[in-house]
Amino acid sequence: MALKVPRAGGPSLFKDGYKHLQGIEEAVLRNIQAVNELSDIVRTSFGPNGRNKMVVNHLGRIFVTSDAATIIREMEVVHPAAKLLVFASQQQEAEMGDATNFVLIFAGELLRQAELLISLGLHPTEIVQGYELARERALELLEDLSIATLSTPPTQESLALALRPALASKQYGHEDLLAPLVAQAVSLVLPPSSDSLRDFSVDNVRVVKIMGGSLAQSRVVRGMVFGREPEGSVKSVRSAKVAVFSCGLDISQTETKGTVLLHNAQELRNFSRGEERQLEQMLQEIADSGVKCVVTQSTVGELALHYLNRLGIMVMKIPSKFELQRLCRLLGATPLARIGAPMAEEAGFIDSASVTEIGGDRVTVFRQEEGEKGGKSCPRLATIVLRGATTSFLDDVERTIDDGINAVKSLTRDPRLVPGAGATEIELARKIVEYGERTPGLNQHAIRKFGEALHVIPRTLAETSGLDATELISRLHTQHAVPEHADIGVDVDQSADGTLSTVEAQIFDVLVAKHWALRYATNAAIDVLKVDSIIMSKPAGIKAPGRNPNWDED
Repeated sequence: MALKVPRAGGPSLFKDGYKHLQGIEEAVLRNIQAVNELSDIVRTSFGPNGRNKMVVNHLGRIFVTSDAATIIREMEVVHPAAKLLVFASQQQEAEMGDATNFVLIFAGELLRQAELLISLGLHPTEIVQGYELARERALELLEDLSIATLSTPPTQESLALALRPALASKQYGHEDLLAPLVAQAVSLVLPPSSDSLRDFSVDNVRVVKIMGGSLAQSRVVRGMVFGREPEGSVKSVRSAKVAVFSCGLDISQTETKGTVLLHNAQELRNFSRGEERQLEQMLQEIADSGVKCVVTQSTVGELALHYLNRLGIMVMKIPSKFELQRLCRLLGATPLARIGAPMAEEAGFIDSASVTEIGGDRVTVFRQEEGEKGGKSCPRLATIVLRGATTSFLDDVERTIDDGINAVKSLTRDPRLVPGAGATEIELARKIVEYGERTPGLNQHAIRKFGEALHVIPRTLAETSGLDATELISRLHTQHAVPEHADIGVDVDQSADGTLSTVEAQIFDVLVAKHWALRYATNAAIDVLKVDSIIMSKPAGIKAPGRNPNWDED
């Protein structure tokens, strides 16, 4: 019997359940529409007057924020084309820690402009070539727009100046409180020499949120703060040697089960006394090594706590593995997996550890001053203690501080700053449109549309501030025609003409963050335009049974 071979093409090419969409109408324009929907969602959250989004994730947790990275992460986007933009924004978040919304908005606008060109008859390949030329030209022009440079080594004043715009874009009105706070915390942990500034780690600045009070009561602590008290009766130590254990402080359990026959109380006392003496001996060895503070990740037994209190040793329990690792970096300690006296290179040192009260909550503060501790050079850590009325507000401020710290991380790589408030985008748009007019061939249309797409940033700033966007962009173009006015941007405070000098207002953006945002956004838009066919297989798994409509009948 001959083997039947299905004919090529048609429904026999794929298994049952496959979907195959191809061509301009079905693939390209559908992808552009999906990306535009995603871009429109986060676009209204851009800038100081951006609107908040309320996102309820699959676990029922509520997020009220204007931070695009959080919105995208919790929305769980499933459309494959929109996911390309999500991946680009996530890479921007991982690389720079800020400007994720810029990537989404600009990539969406590039595709919106591409849709107009496709409707006029241009092929997506021609649009891609034009966008690639415009991207390279924009990155070249961006290098010449730097108008300020962060001082080296950075001071608290210069850090606060560079941080204010990044913080104002998320918490407008609180930037004057937050900028000095973050600048103080960062200056405490920055490496002392300018040559090692690239070694600055964002993990060295922590945030602890304590409900109550107002944001003005927030402060910076040199060291680490934990929202719990020590386990024992010893509440404070000074200039202490510290031992860190990743195991529990308790009598060890045997690996096998057994049965012991006891005849009288004396045998019972002797049976338990052996384990007690063994535990007491191990803890006595720890005390004899000079340890005044013990930190553990697991449980602390009542008997061990009794002996530690008698020996005058402070006991701190830190359940979080990541917090324990940070504390080990601060102390210069090595976490031990067995109970016993630490060797000299395994022990850590702390200047002071004490319990204090903040807003009715008792917290433990590990303070570490400068200099070597016990012959070790320990990294410096700082903690920002945030105060606020609601949990959602504290979470949003924490995300804002994280963006500010990442902005400092970017500035340690490249200290140059460019005009903010949309001034950079207007200047780039004007020069790229001129570049497009000088370019021969069909690529000039895509290059000009690239320049027009840059208008989306000042336009969005104007719209969220209640200004007339069309009139404002025309006014900005008129002023930017004069070379001395290349720093004129959008005034979100709605002054007389809606524009301001970003140099006088001290509003700057980080050049390297803008560089990577332009690159990632353009690459994501090009990737979407290069797709001409969508092939989807049938989803795996068994369909869950539906609810019985007659469930309430007898």
